[in-house]
Amino acid sequence: MIFRERTDVSEAKEMFLAGISGIDRTEVLPARSAIGRVLATSILAPRNVPHYRRSAMDGFAVRSVDLIGASPTNPVMLQISDEIMEGTCTPVNTGDYVPDDADAVLMMEDTISIGDMIEIKAQVHPGKNVGEIGEDVRKNEIIFNKSHILRPCDIAVLASLGIGEVKVYSKPVVAIIPTGNDLLPLPGDEEPAPGKTLDINSLMIGEYVEKWGGNARYCDIVPEDENLIEKAIKANLDTDMIVVSGGTSVGDRDFVPAVVEKLGKKLVHGVGLSPGKPTALGIVENVPVLCMPGYPAAGLVALFAFGKPALRKAGNIPDIPDTTVKATLSGKILSREGYVSYARVILEGDIAHPLMTAGAGILSSIAKSDGFVIIPENVEGCEEGSEVDVVLIE
Repeated sequence: MIFRERTDVSEAKEMFLAGISGIDRTEVLPARSAIGRVLATSILAPRNVPHYRRSAMDGFAVRSVDLIGASPTNPVMLQISDEIMEGTCTPVNTGDYVPDDADAVLMMEDTISIGDMIEIKAQVHPGKNVGEIGEDVRKNEIIFNKSHILRPCDIAVLASLGIGEVKVYSKPVVAIIPTGNDLLPLPGDEEPAPGKTLDINSLMIGEYVEKWGGNARYCDIVPEDENLIEKAIKANLDTDMIVVSGGTSVGDRDFVPAVVEKLGKKLVHGVGLSPGKPTALGIVENVPVLCMPGYPAAGLVALFAFGKPALRKAGNIPDIPDTTVKATLSGKILSREGYVSYARVILEGDIAHPLMTAGAGILSSIAKSDGFVIIPENVEGCEEGSEVDVVLIE
């Protein structure tokens, strides 16, 4: 496979992302339905939490001044009462309202009940075991900033503030266009004829689009025809991103990069990515277009390297670092000079076993692996016994 040029992965990614603007579409959702969504506005607290002075312990509400000098040799006796005044205390449970005239809560464990009196052998300072008004959240405080991704714990905070709806960014819509004369649509209950292949790439791409925060639009398979590919891309320019699978190499029927160049701007064709070298990137009428190789493993690597960050930028979704673990290689990993290599490994505890099935078209090598060891273009492989970062495939 011969390309006129090969663009560094970092340079290609930078050019691609520079041409992408975040969507401005928003929607209002019930807070309980907004887990994982991105806030389109900052949220201010409409009230204090707690909105009353509350006990942090089971015990007795007291005036700390009444316990000055209390010790094992000089215990203090207080009268149990419904009112707080000099020499009295009131029973409280965790979360109960602390009477205004009390300034501390004495833990139950620090008392001995004697009839309607309690014996106390320790002092407490003002504010002890008392949650003040606004201790958790203060009225008009910024609770969450714009572009925050809502988590289950965040929904609980919103509920504590009586906030039932939130304004979030709409999910970016990603059109998935499969190309190839050999492709057959799913489901494929029967074994395809020789030379025919099930369109598993669309399914894989769509599942990752949904996982990463987008909405997938599945398109019909497009034959290897320049005019039909052009028509398919034009028909999906109402989306926020287009992913074209297949037709990116340099063969006589690989029309996709040329179509992108005809319709808009082809940024790169051929990147220093292994597997994934035939990847092409472009912008058509402000819509980013990722042209990924048809080989599943190569296509998935291109999707991880370019599709994921592009989707996140289009959807105003903050960058979330990949989950990585440290591991020691059980064998040597070779890499191609000048290429960022995604080497598949299987984890066994803190040992990473290189997966020998490393072909660009072998999807099972991805499914069988636990993650990638990403080797920079200026590093010549990794030796057996070396410590590596494994990016988990999630």
